[in-house]
Amino acid sequence: MRYSLDQLEVFVLVTQTGGFSAAARKLGKTQSTISSAIANLEADWGVQLFDRSSKLAVLTAAGQALLIQAKEILERCKVLEGQVSSLNLGVETALTLSIELPYSVVVAPLNEFAQRFEHVSVHIRPPHEGNFSTLVHEGLATLGMGFAQANYPDDLAFTQLGRLVLTHVVCKEHPLASLGKVRFSDLHVHRRLAFSAHSHGLSTSEYLDATCCWRAGSYLTLLEMTRAGLGWTTLPRQLILAELARGELVELDLTAYPHTDWQVGIDLVWKKAEPLGIAAAWLKQRLEQQAIFEDNNY
Repeated sequence: MRYSLDQLEVFVLVTQTGGFSAAARKLGKTQSTISSAIANLEADWGVQLFDRSSKLAVLTAAGQALLIQAKEILERCKVLEGQVSSLNLGVETALTLSIELPYSVVVAPLNEFAQRFEHVSVHIRPPHEGNFSTLVHEGLATLGMGFAQANYPDDLAFTQLGRLVLTHVVCKEHPLASLGKVRFSDLHVHRRLAFSAHSHGLSTSEYLDATCCWRAGSYLTLLEMTRAGLGWTTLPRQLILAELARGELVELDLTAYPHTDWQVGIDLVWKKAEPLGIAAAWLKQRLEQQAIFEDNNY
């Protein structure tokens, strides 16, 4: 059994245009050429695709079943052709990112990336038991995005993308939720739920301590633990807007921050000495163009 992609294209086009003549006009060929292509395909497959008793291009039951497969084959060919074109242009086949942020603040650039580089596979690595810059430094990610750190390895370059608010929260049943003002000493006597990648790595976080501390490598894990009443935690406000609006979580009003929220810088990091591929360079530039500020996202 031998058939060509041209035959499949003719088969699908006849069904889309509604007839052999219309398909011929679309392709700039004669009707007899189209009829011969379909007849040869039917001979190769040993089935009748169209009901010849009708003047219209009416599919037989076999034709309807095979049309689905024909469309799928042609679609996969388009994907293959796109992949080949990307490789010819020098676009990398895969890109690994380390993201330590609520994904809502980077969704727009990632959506545009997906449309522009539809054949590039993306692996997003959360910074479990480490941080976003460490993964880039160790060559496990090409670009890293996360809360600003005081010191980066010498081989990394960085730029600030904006600022987000980190907020201290508990579930509504937690003893701290009933306090009007919360002192650091109040926090110290209750279990702290900390993000492993931060611990004391953020500015002023050295004051956020407790006699008992549980750590997790995921914001979502911390969120579930806080919901369960296991302790107080510090989370990006952007991640928990819905929970705050529903009253499931309560923001703690710290006496140490009476006038401002705890705003923390957002950095993008990459290796200085390693040239970025076409896709990575585009994403880096796109991220740099998007200011990330709490006022724009709250």
